[in-house]
Amino acid sequence: MRRIVVATNRVCTSRIRRSRLAGLPACGKLAAVIARVSIRHAYLHGFRSDANSVKGTWLAERYLARGKTLERLDLNRPSFRELTLSGALAALDEAHAAGPASARWRLVGSSMGGYVAALWSASHPERVDRAVLLCPAFGFARRWEALIGAAGMQAWQQTGWRTFVGPGERESPVHWALVEDMRRHPEQPAIACPTVIVHGRRDTVVPLSVSRGYAETNPSVELTEVDDDHAMVDSLETIGDITASFLLEG
Repeated sequence: MRRIVVATNRVCTSRIRRSRLAGLPACGKLAAVIARVSIRHAYLHGFRSDANSVKGTWLAERYLARGKTLERLDLNRPSFRELTLSGALAALDEAHAAGPASARWRLVGSSMGGYVAALWSASHPERVDRAVLLCPAFGFARRWEALIGAAGMQAWQQTGWRTFVGPGERESPVHWALVEDMRRHPEQPAIACPTVIVHGRRDTVVPLSVSRGYAETNPSVELTEVDDDHAMVDSLETIGDITASFLLEG
């Protein structure tokens, strides 16, 4: 893994593309070229968000300006109050089934969406060509207590519900089954496709150390650190540059 430390919110993305392609075996380069004829792009939102998220909408406009379509999937399956990781993965399965079977995906995932992208890629390596993960929420099941406290976890489990501010800034109860389902999935799925992680150094929701550790143990992953928090709204231009270079031009 080669870490790129970004002092500002700009990054030289051309070397990401060159280094990543240079690291592929000959057969991988050929597969990457062939896959271009059937590549699909998707954005996977985070927890408490939806397909109309700020980052997803902003990126979709950038893609459209380049003549590309960024599919923004709704991972709140069957609803925000009853969502599970398994349901989010099923949303990806359904999207894939709706297109050519030979299609390969280039995914952008934010927080929980980044975790979902890694899970899906690890389960279906033949389906995912590349990925950009924004502050991916690896080990999400273990992060809950740090976020809401032991008493909050106990109350959530006992009542079966906890209220969160969800999509559209509306409050909604979320079932405890979300946590139970998360515990059934690998905390750090081994993503096999070329991947760039972009993580904020001031992230207090998912610490930067999580992505640093993940990148150190996964040779297909490069880490870009930016001066931002978990929302990453100050790094939109950097994210746009990376996705353009790594996912649209690569």
